[in-house]
Amino acid sequence: MEDGKIIDLYWARSQQAIAASEEKYGAYCHTIARRILDREEDAEECVNDTWLRAWNAMPPQRPNVLSAFFGKLTRNLSLDRWRHIRAAKRGGSQVEVALHELEDCLPDRRRLDENLEAAETAAVISAFLRRQRPEDRVLFVRRYFHLEPLDELARQLGLSGGQVKSRLHRMRRELRAELEREGVAV
Repeated sequence: MEDGKIIDLYWARSQQAIAASEEKYGAYCHTIARRILDREEDAEECVNDTWLRAWNAMPPQRPNVLSAFFGKLTRNLSLDRWRHIRAAKRGGSQVEVALHELEDCLPDRRRLDENLEAAETAAVISAFLRRQRPEDRVLFVRRYFHLEPLDELARQLGLSGGQVKSRLHRMRRELRAELEREGVAV
């Protein structure tokens, strides 16, 4: 089913919207959740919560890119669940490793003007990524948005593990410099 028709089903408050979303985007959302969460049950619950959040968001929202909308919902729900689980026990999961890699080039989130800073930071990061080579942009997004493991990225992109690490390190260093040039507190 086309995305526009799925969105129309949400706006019409039809239960078919959830079934159509699950059929078209269930595997995609499940992959995102599984990369973040260790347990299958947690991932499944986050995907189910994605459809509920979508149901509550449409209307009034009408997403331009439905896959990105569902992906972002799933990712945020999964990260919330991961943080909740992590609060109970410490660990060195793939999510923690990827987020730790970005710590040096992202602003401190404890600032009072956090919302304004987050919007400015997002704009700088978006502009930075648009200037990157397409393959580097894909690598960065797959690592830090989709939280894909380094070895999986290397295998799928036909690169060595060292090449992937080197490219990501170089991009993080350039991003940090860009954020500092733009006056974003790092």
